[in-house]
Amino acid sequence: MNAADTAWIIVATALVLFMTLPGLALFYGGLVRARNVLSVFMQCFGIACLMSVLWLAFGYSIAFGSGTSGYWGGLSHVFLNGVDASTVRDSTTLPEVLFFAFQMTFAIITPALIVGAYVERIGFGFVMTFSGLWMLLCYAPVVHWVWGGGFLADGGLFGATGLKDFAGGVVVHETAGLAALVIAVMLGARRNTTTPPHNPGFVMLGAAMLWVGWFGFNGGSQLAADGGAAMALTVTHISAAAASLTWALWERIKYGKASLVGMVTGTIAGLASITPASGFVGPIEALLIGSVAGILCQEAVNLVRNSLKIDDTLDVFAVMIAVFGAGAWVAQIGSLVIVGIFTVVVTVLLVKLVSLVTPLRVSEEDEYTGLDLAAHGERAYDHTS
Repeated sequence: MNAADTAWIIVATALVLFMTLPGLALFYGGLVRARNVLSVFMQCFGIACLMSVLWLAFGYSIAFGSGTSGYWGGLSHVFLNGVDASTVRDSTTLPEVLFFAFQMTFAIITPALIVGAYVERIGFGFVMTFSGLWMLLCYAPVVHWVWGGGFLADGGLFGATGLKDFAGGVVVHETAGLAALVIAVMLGARRNTTTPPHNPGFVMLGAAMLWVGWFGFNGGSQLAADGGAAMALTVTHISAAAASLTWALWERIKYGKASLVGMVTGTIAGLASITPASGFVGPIEALLIGSVAGILCQEAVNLVRNSLKIDDTLDVFAVMIAVFGAGAWVAQIGSLVIVGIFTVVVTVLLVKLVSLVTPLRVSEEDEYTGLDLAAHGERAYDHTS
């Protein structure tokens, strides 16, 4: 074990958890109507708790167990079987229990990202049941394929050089983005799609917390306290800054005004876009990636919302999908296709299966009342929007 590496990943683990609690909760919560803000907080918090338990029980073993099939890790590490404080994770200088905790924060935020596609109209029971099953049956296997030595990694399906996904552009953002799009299509649009964000201040605070937390997300993925981690952190910041500026500039050119919500949405686009390449590029490449992402992701939002007429409520798909990487193009594109098809199929099946057990969508009356009162019996404010 290395003390410096261990100390840094402890910090990075806290930073990535900070992205969900409270960063993502505030970012999403500010974007919805006032009568639904607590339901978003509840969904993010509930997912964080459930994913933690499921990752301990089965998720970590499926993703990083000792299985050799290339498709899943098996059940060798269920409930951290065989892992104690002195166990060192293979190919690292870290205690395996810390590696488990770091990866657990990724397993938390990935299904939490999907929340943005179905807010204001989905049942809480469905959210919890679907999220738990989706993490175990979709996310964890993909983690194994890419980061756990599976068939998309080096020496797998694509030869000596497999998919290069440094911190989750495919593993996290593609899976969450596609699942979000699928659920948005199957769920249907909200009955009121024109209400503006009830609290842009929450949105900015949440985005700022996500920005800071992303240093742990990308910098921590180096799994060491070294120059690689420092460079990953630096290019993450540059890309976020560039995307924020180009989003705001493009908004100003097209609509005459640059909005706060737009600018900080650009921040998230820049962070998501640099993620798969953050361990492989320098500041100039990061500047270019972020600058392009700020415009492309904004146009993707317009495409999904206005042309395709899909109510991906908080634009999860358009902002999260990123293809930048550093591997061979065959491996990069091939892996995107394989993971994409798998994610869509599993998500569709799970939506249909879970909806047989618990309602997918709340009643029209509950949607009008707001999920804060209808589902949780609480209200965030004395006024509503």
